[in-house]
Amino acid sequence: MDFEEYRKRGKEMVDYIADYLQDIRSRRVFPDVSPGYMTKLVPSSAPEHGEKWEDVFKDIERVIMPGITHWQSPHMHAYFPALNSFPSLLGDMLADAIGCLGFTWASSPACTELETIVMDWLGKMIELPTDFLHSNEQTMGGGVIQTTASDATFVCLLAARSEAIRKFNDEGWDPAEINARLVGYCSDQAHSSVEKAGLIGLVKMRLLPSDDNLSLRGDILQEAIDRDRDEGLIPFFLCATLGTTGACAFDNLKEVGPICEAEGLWMHIDAAYAGTAFVCPEYRKYMEGVDYAQSFAFNPSKWMMVHFDCTAMWVKNSGALHRTFNVEPLYLKHENSGAAIDYMHWQVPLSKRFRALKLWFVLRMFGVEGIRKHVRHGVRLAKKFEMMVRSDERFEVPAERVLGMVVFCLRDDNDNTEALLKRLNKSGKLHMVPAALKEKYVIRFTVTSQYTTDDDLERDWVVIRETATRVLADEDEVPEVKKEILQTAAPEKQRQDENTGLPDTMQQTSLSGDQTQKSHTKKTRVPFAESLLDLNQDTISF
Repeated sequence: MDFEEYRKRGKEMVDYIADYLQDIRSRRVFPDVSPGYMTKLVPSSAPEHGEKWEDVFKDIERVIMPGITHWQSPHMHAYFPALNSFPSLLGDMLADAIGCLGFTWASSPACTELETIVMDWLGKMIELPTDFLHSNEQTMGGGVIQTTASDATFVCLLAARSEAIRKFNDEGWDPAEINARLVGYCSDQAHSSVEKAGLIGLVKMRLLPSDDNLSLRGDILQEAIDRDRDEGLIPFFLCATLGTTGACAFDNLKEVGPICEAEGLWMHIDAAYAGTAFVCPEYRKYMEGVDYAQSFAFNPSKWMMVHFDCTAMWVKNSGALHRTFNVEPLYLKHENSGAAIDYMHWQVPLSKRFRALKLWFVLRMFGVEGIRKHVRHGVRLAKKFEMMVRSDERFEVPAERVLGMVVFCLRDDNDNTEALLKRLNKSGKLHMVPAALKEKYVIRFTVTSQYTTDDDLERDWVVIRETATRVLADEDEVPEVKKEILQTAAPEKQRQDENTGLPDTMQQTSLSGDQTQKSHTKKTRVPFAESLLDLNQDTISF
């Protein structure tokens, strides 16, 4: 492929992507394939000679799309959001073309310096204490973009371990003995990656019981610390969660934070999903106590429309990272070593991608207010769905809804709730996943897509309610949606939705999950990117 063909094929791919996102409602959310499906569609060995691009391109629909779970679909409600946006996609297009590896400042100065700038932007947007900012010259704090929240937790656990070993080694303890005595803590609602970090870091990890609101409280943490100290162990680390995976619950930082400070524990805060919501002042109350933390992380790659991977992580003392990850062979030294940030000392891998570009593009084109409106739109829809669930006496909502996720189940019946979820996912009309809350099997319903509308929710609720009727009646078939709500928006007439302030071009035609998919050669396109970026000009009402 030469330069001219690349220009042509690149434009074709942009058109394909735009059509894919615009027409995504026409596709099954959850694929109807079995393990190994692809081996029947592709040869067992790579081609000996290069193929034509036309043949490769045709296989996107034939081979790839049948096995895709469509995370950008308005009917995708599983996990947490993993959104993209056009500014983000364009940012990564440029980053991939530049192809720099930002392990040191010298390896690509712009890669490092833009990252320090956008990390300060983000920290200020959610009002992190200034101790976490690069621009605060009174501290050694700052931010770095990691790949995932799991990596951020692991990096901070390793840094906390290094600090603990250094402290007790100065008192004459053997490092191996210190490591064997270390113990960390998290809630029983914390993400599994916290437990995995302990396994890889070779330290004990206690999963402490949460209260009735699924929150970790101070008295439980203090009891665990006292008990472990009495047994000769060394408490050193707490991972507190803001927005748990199971129910989007919040640990009580105001209680556990002072205990960590008094007991000498490194408190890391995992706000992977909820962190984006802290751009909105009304949700910052859940951050009270963050000043006790040594590190904080959230994922713009979830709710902020910066596509995966992109985790924002801040520390108060970057020296702890340097002491953990600093290796400096001669070939990595440069004349500005020590005068500029070398991010290779802030992470496990040596190299890093130019992720800051896509984050920079999104922050500039949406603006703080545009992101706030996006978050509030998702929260409003989740609140509406919660009201729908509560209106049917067969269902219950067993945990408080705070942000854009609702957990629900059939009353007093784990088996039927599980059967309901399996049947819904098998239908392909929408996709959700389960969680266990204090022995109760629940279904997680997250508003993920920025394109989700009220009509989408109403359509999904019809599918859920009618499927529940058949499950409870022990009927086999999956119901068809009796009435599809069709909503079109002419590009020249982008009327505003009175409830959300979002342009109608974010609210495309709602189609059945099993309707035949449209051709990607459609020629008339709604200007999605322009409508998404018009958020700043609108208001929102509740």
